[in-house]
Amino acid sequence: MPGVVVIGAGQAGASVVAKLRAEGFEGKITLIGEEPVPPYQRPPLSKKYLLGEMALERLFLRPERFYPEADIDLRLNTAVTGIDRAAKEVVMGDERLGYEHLVLATGSRPRRLPAAIGGDLGGVHVVRTLADVDAMAPGFVAGARVLIVGGGYIGLEAAAVAASRGMQVVLVEMADRILQRVAARETSDYFRALHTRHGVDIREGIGLERLLGAGQVSGARLSDGSDLMVDMVIVGVGITPDTALAEAAGLAIDNGIAVDAMGRTSDPAIWAVGDCASFPHEGGRLRLESVPNAIDMGDCVAGNIMGKEVAYVPRPWFWSDQYDVKLQIAGLNTGYDRIVTRSTGDEDAVSFWYFKGAQLLAVDAMNDPRAYMVGKRLIDAGKTADPDLVGDAGVDLKGLLKS
Repeated sequence: MPGVVVIGAGQAGASVVAKLRAEGFEGKITLIGEEPVPPYQRPPLSKKYLLGEMALERLFLRPERFYPEADIDLRLNTAVTGIDRAAKEVVMGDERLGYEHLVLATGSRPRRLPAAIGGDLGGVHVVRTLADVDAMAPGFVAGARVLIVGGGYIGLEAAAVAASRGMQVVLVEMADRILQRVAARETSDYFRALHTRHGVDIREGIGLERLLGAGQVSGARLSDGSDLMVDMVIVGVGITPDTALAEAAGLAIDNGIAVDAMGRTSDPAIWAVGDCASFPHEGGRLRLESVPNAIDMGDCVAGNIMGKEVAYVPRPWFWSDQYDVKLQIAGLNTGYDRIVTRSTGDEDAVSFWYFKGAQLLAVDAMNDPRAYMVGKRLIDAGKTADPDLVGDAGVDLKGLLKS
């Protein structure tokens, strides 16, 4: 009997299959992944794993024995080449696999530099998969010169690891400031100062014109006319949802695979979860690129496959580790018109609170877990806080939860 087939063995796909079994689903479950290893955590790849502080097996979301013990058919190193919606079959080359429910957890793919400007040279890397990190790891040696293209969180995390290894790091960001797309100026200023203290050369308002080298990257020409000698380039200029299979199958696309509040695509037998899916939110559509979203949406869709019919309600939170600073973000800052700064007296511990009018939207907390916890609880409950009280270091934050 056809059961549930999940395409994509990342965090979202792994969450779907585990939740199905936990909820008592007794049918056939197949999880298909392109990579040769079982589902693993991505955030530690560019940090502890790259630094050699985490073994491969510790990356795995679950022990390898979990899948056979849970009667989940885990197919690794397998590419899905098409979806036959009429026959309700997944196509894998010459093989076809029937489904009753199909879940697309295809994730996202990193944007790469065009070959016309040297993006195909050796030594040019992106940070997304285990193979990506394994390929760049040998170049992370003291004294090596690395250019990082992009001042978002991926680029900054890579810069932190490189600087910690004693590498010479230059980071270029075409926008006026790092983190411009995702954070307030205050957060940008905080991380610029942090990286500068660790020797990273951050150049804002400057783009990459082209990479130089014959076969292997050896230099870079920047938009201000300057040239750099480099041994390695790391590209962190964002990701795009992987919608290729869905598009070829004729499913609705809207900044990702469009799903309804339950996670269904335009074909009621097909669902989508995680980075690749856009869902209804506050009169528009939202697509979240985060581990918590992958887990929560995966759990929700698994329940809906079993007939629960529960709408997915996101509770966004994110994190980033750079040097000895842990950034924790609660909420979505879209549309903010005021930032309130809360200081702790410690140079590295501070939080920035985003308000739209009187409504609290989001919190960026650096080495301040209490601010993050209080902000997240307020936001999840749909509550707000008095900006004047938030900015007063003498006010106990926990008291805000009682108001």
